[in-house]
Amino acid sequence: MTVAGRRAFGLASRIVVKIGSSSLTSLTGGLDTDRVDTLTDALAARRKAGSQVVLVSSGAIAAGLAPLGLPRRPRDLATQQAAASVGQLLLVERYAASFARHGLTVGQVLLSADDLHRRAHYRNAHRNLERLLALGVVPIVNENDAVATEEIRFGDNDRLAALVAHLVAANGLVLLSDVDGLYDGDPRRGTARLIRDVAGPADLVGVQTGRPGASGLGTGGMQTKLEAARIAAGAGIPVLLTGADRVAEALATEGAVRPGTYFAPDPRRTASRLFWLRHATRSRGALVLDAGAVTAVVERRKSLLPAGVVEVRGSFDAGDPVELVDVHGHAVARGLVSYDAEELPPLLGRSTRDLPPEYRREVVHRDDVVIL
Repeated sequence: MTVAGRRAFGLASRIVVKIGSSSLTSLTGGLDTDRVDTLTDALAARRKAGSQVVLVSSGAIAAGLAPLGLPRRPRDLATQQAAASVGQLLLVERYAASFARHGLTVGQVLLSADDLHRRAHYRNAHRNLERLLALGVVPIVNENDAVATEEIRFGDNDRLAALVAHLVAANGLVLLSDVDGLYDGDPRRGTARLIRDVAGPADLVGVQTGRPGASGLGTGGMQTKLEAARIAAGAGIPVLLTGADRVAEALATEGAVRPGTYFAPDPRRTASRLFWLRHATRSRGALVLDAGAVTAVVERRKSLLPAGVVEVRGSFDAGDPVELVDVHGHAVARGLVSYDAEELPPLLGRSTRDLPPEYRREVVHRDDVVIL
């Protein structure tokens, strides 16, 4: 099964590839042009073989350090944004020149978390990427670090890559790292074992990952890559986690053996709307449910009615995503609410049939709920 899955990676017609800052840049030299060329050579070869590719690339802030004379990644948001403003231009210019050697055109797509949190923006991002691919362009996606604030950041481009892979209905996601795969401990100690295949959560028991951003260049780490792999594989997308220096082998179309760690996909691909609700939304508030409502929503998959809500928390509008929590504060589900926050308090605990006609509807419809 695993061999077949790795072989299927070679046949994937649409692949998302993510590379991090530390694989493209250095603290002293800015962008490493040889590393950029190695990456684009592999992507171009896969394009020539007939696959569409989307590149999710970190590196904007790191690329801006040297031109601005900064010795290390800044900690304050304003300087990070300034470095990103300078570095993003350098990064895309270098990609454009490198892909041009293969006769390929690139298009820059800068996203903030808000672009995927809001359903209308999510659809716009989808249309843009689909059109770029249809025109033969290689989309280069990055978080819009020049304007993103702490409140609207993805946090790392590994998670962004998983969301983009689902957004474009990719049938393969490659996460490129500084190490050649997922180990059950610190690979620098010499005793850690490379995990070749992950079929499910049982294969990850006891796995220890390092802290994010240990290189000083990026914000990600093995933990963020593992979470991204879980998101994508859980949505039915096979994932390969391997070293950036082995990208040509990872993207080769022939042969069943591929380097790194292979995450087998869940056979059930998540519906786009529910995937968006689970992974790409930020809750605007919360509804506290009594025990009966928790059972109805979680176990019986029923809609949430006013009678089962005991408290409203936060400020939100109809159509916003909200957490559904039990009386102990544990989130059990997330859903799109049908009322504004100020409309709900007079309705709480009341039977639907006792409400005025304009309020005889679900608080959250079952088709708009994802169980957490």
